[in-house]
Amino acid sequence: MNKPDEELQLHLKARATETVSIKIPTDTLESLKKVAASRDMTVEALLKFYIGQSLRQDLAKLFSERVLESTAQVLARYIQSEDEVLTIIREIQAETIL
Repeated sequence: MNKPDEELQLHLKARATETVSIKIPTDTLESLKKVAASRDMTVEALLKFYIGQSLRQDLAKLFSERVLESTAQVLARYIQSEDEVLTIIREIQAETIL
């Protein structure tokens, strides 16, 4: 059985990085500094967190849109009525909205 310390170790691969420079309004940067301090993080870590979180959401949305498009194409091969296919797709969308 693994020791408790061994179970908590993370083995992360280093990934290539690139430095990016952006202009941020001064008041926004001050707000970022306050939020970062309240989370015991650096501003850079907080920005990476925000970017990662939003990127995952956007990628998930793109993926689900692609799945719905593929589903509509498959349904269209088996169902002759375009209205019926659209009704099914809308129902799927309504069921999957959080």
